[in-house]
Amino acid sequence: MGNKDKVTVAEEVIASRIFKVRGQNIMLDRDLADLFDVKTKVLKQAVRRNINRFPEDFMFEMTKEELEDWRSQFVTSKSDRKGLRYAPFCFTEQGVTMLSCVLKSDRAISMNIQIIRIFVKLRQMLIAHKDILLKLEEMENRLSSHDDQIVVLFEHLKRLLEENVARKEQLGRKKIGFKKK
Repeated sequence: MGNKDKVTVAEEVIASRIFKVRGQNIMLDRDLADLFDVKTKVLKQAVRRNINRFPEDFMFEMTKEELEDWRSQFVTSKSDRKGLRYAPFCFTEQGVTMLSCVLKSDRAISMNIQIIRIFVKLRQMLIAHKDILLKLEEMENRLSSHDDQIVVLFEHLKRLLEENVARKEQLGRKKIGFKKK
């Protein structure tokens, strides 16, 4: 691999191009094409020629609804459309790996390795923070059960106060009936 093709891009740049669609971390065709230094049209043609290498869990095309939802997450003018006139191909981590088999340039291979490393880091961060998320969820569940107990406690206090007020009213009334002398 020649040094001129070995290009590194800041991790933040690549990570900012990873989106969540259908509950999966994906990268869009146009972002990958940009990183691989090819035109999006060329990338899509290569994928279509090798479509049997890209099952649904490797690559899928966004639906119109998903595309509109994705666009709405970004404040852009209608003319910009985030550079998307057509529904993009969405590549999962496995799909990005498969792209290196389809796009065989040194640049594509180099970028692919870097992208996969970032996907792995994201997964490791998620696993590392899973314990924290579980503890937070446990605390939330504990607090919600405390909420229920507090509501019951207030109901009992309210009933006791009402009984106390009723008892005081009874004591303040003039007694009726036969009186013993």
